[in-house]
Amino acid sequence: MDSAGSRLFSPLRLRGLEIPNRVVISPMCQYSAEEGLVNDWHLVQLGRYALGGAGLVFTEASAVTRDGRITHGDLGIWSDEHIPGLRRLAQFLRQHGAVPAIQLGHAGRKGSTQRPWEGGAPLQADTSGEAPWPTLSASPLPLSERAPSPTALSPTRLEVLKQAYVDAAGRALEAGFEVIELHCAHGYLLHQFLSPLSNQRKDQYGGDRSARCRYPLEVVDALRACIPEHLPLLVRISVVDALEGGWSLEDSIDFASHLKAAGVDLIDCSSGGLGGPATAAGVPRGYGFQVPFAEAVRREADIPTMAVGLIVDAKQAEAILQQAQADLIAIAREALFNPNWALHAEQALSPETGFSRWPQQVGWWLANRARILRKLGKLA
Repeated sequence: MDSAGSRLFSPLRLRGLEIPNRVVISPMCQYSAEEGLVNDWHLVQLGRYALGGAGLVFTEASAVTRDGRITHGDLGIWSDEHIPGLRRLAQFLRQHGAVPAIQLGHAGRKGSTQRPWEGGAPLQADTSGEAPWPTLSASPLPLSERAPSPTALSPTRLEVLKQAYVDAAGRALEAGFEVIELHCAHGYLLHQFLSPLSNQRKDQYGGDRSARCRYPLEVVDALRACIPEHLPLLVRISVVDALEGGWSLEDSIDFASHLKAAGVDLIDCSSGGLGGPATAAGVPRGYGFQVPFAEAVRREADIPTMAVGLIVDAKQAEAILQQAQADLIAIAREALFNPNWALHAEQALSPETGFSRWPQQVGWWLANRARILRKLGKLA
């Protein structure tokens, strides 16, 4: 396959923004911030994906309020103090060919916990060494038997929180991010409004599907109004809860149709997370196990989608795009394993590119090395 025939390395235009290729680095929490501030870990961790050829690079979920964090280590965007670090990060990504993107989130009842490698349990003031904070949700339903009950957000507090999302988007734009994604997945706050398993409100924000979608759609409307017309707004959803009586594919298709009408440009299709860790989807796992969700939402709601979940090699990613199952390919843990995944994928699909697309500081040396290895018979 030559370069011209590769969908994975063709650009995608969303509104006035062109993404140079279809490889996306999915948001991945690093739990390494202090008071939500970007540090050198985030710059190096995310910067290497831009150097590695990805077209769109997301920060991890950035909390729109201090009490919207999952852990004390989460990135934040609840104050202007967060802008300089985020600006440095966005500038580096753009300088090295990637579109800088940010995901805005609020953990809701899944907040105030330990980092995953510390056990992920609810923070305890007397044992954790880090202060817990009161959690919020759609309804006062705890995540588990060992978790504290969250406070149900009142209509007044919902208005305040909506403004926090808008303020966070403004900071992201000021910092130079060109893609904003709203996190409505993995059991975090806005997903808690969507699912009937976590939303048992009796007011206008609870009840049937339309009512449960109301607050997330209000946030979308507020964000779309503050984001410049030429820049896209994305939404990540868990297409299914994979729990009895939970959010379903049919619900997601209907929600995606409303998101499209509200000016959302692409749906990032994941699954699960409502009753446990974000990565513990109840859907059986196999290569590309969430791709059918992206395909169904794309087809039925007539909106571009992003596929994610055990997409591990170039031919698999290319086939997903060629078969019109999705418009973008997101990789996460595969990128942790190989930060140069995108460059290797391009070589696999278009061998004639050699090292021409690699950063000059690296590609020049590797091209010379390849010539030596060919002489030694180590390369075809």
